[in-house]
Amino acid sequence: MSLRSENKGSGKSVAKTVLKVFLRTLAVLGVTILLVLILVLGACFLALHGPSPAFKSQFAMFAYETSALKWLPRLFLGSEQFDRIIAENTMPEAAEGTASNTDLIQIPDETETDEEILPITIEEINGGTYHGYMMVIHDPSTVFVGTVEQFRESDGDVVKKFCTRYDAIAGVNGGEFIDMGSYSYTACPVGGVITEGKPVYENNDIGKWNLVCLTNDNKLILLKGYSVKQALDLNVRDAVHVKHETGPFLIIDGEPLEVPSVDVYGGGKNPRTAIGQRADGAILMCVIDGRQASSLGATFKEMIDIMQDYGAVNAACLDGGTSTQMEYNGLTVNNPYSPTGPRRCPTAFLVRSTPENTSYDALEIMNGN
Repeated sequence: MSLRSENKGSGKSVAKTVLKVFLRTLAVLGVTILLVLILVLGACFLALHGPSPAFKSQFAMFAYETSALKWLPRLFLGSEQFDRIIAENTMPEAAEGTASNTDLIQIPDETETDEEILPITIEEINGGTYHGYMMVIHDPSTVFVGTVEQFRESDGDVVKKFCTRYDAIAGVNGGEFIDMGSYSYTACPVGGVITEGKPVYENNDIGKWNLVCLTNDNKLILLKGYSVKQALDLNVRDAVHVKHETGPFLIIDGEPLEVPSVDVYGGGKNPRTAIGQRADGAILMCVIDGRQASSLGATFKEMIDIMQDYGAVNAACLDGGTSTQMEYNGLTVNNPYSPTGPRRCPTAFLVRSTPENTSYDALEIMNGN
């Protein structure tokens, strides 16, 4: 036998061995994926058909508020039972035409107080099933809405990038964007957007939006069923639209919205972002981590409780889930739920850098020193 024949035979043997190893690995991987899938589906079945109605509702609402798993409870429960759970546990909406009362906010003149306080403070929040942070911005005039460079059917920006582009010291994610589950355009908002007095986006001429706004006199106002033009007529300078199902109003004129269910408390446990304002004008920005062992997330009732504890007169959730993120001075403060990092967004509520609020480092802010 020639050397060439031996090499040829040896090459075929190596190729067969490699093919066998590849096929065996593929088979093991396939079986593993199948077992994991069976395990996950089995756990979902037990959660949705187990002995606890409260856990069933909680799990159904958790999945309903995600873009990827929205279909899962319907698969196990059927449309009729799932729709009933959603109807029983969805937060109530404010009445059409609602506009929160800005007269309840009295922003003191700088000369009225001699007390020296940090312009921004960040505090940790810990509950039974959640962990997060509350940022308090004492000068509401520094808070505004930032946007992507161009609204389009493409990818938006993470809050860190918003902060860099606008030279902002801090910020959280903003309003809703197109997210159909199978695809999303994180650079394309839903509803209306106003930034620094300019109307920059509106989906259509009907304009029945749920708007979270800041006015020219630096007061947070919540508008239900308003167009961008109507918001501008009410002295609004910055605004984003929030989707009621995932970003409902929480507190209006000091009164919390009534929570529909003692089992789920107005929504499943998920990552949340909220914004509010105290009677003294200070802006509250809150993020709660979720879908993690260290923090399952918060319900809307828990978000109401948190914002009330911090003195919010008006408050609303913003977009949550994988969008939830808080930045301060180049640091991502919370732990966003996403293996690829914080989700991109079309808008963000930002805090403008000033000589006062940039004179402290992150450690001072976090410790309140």
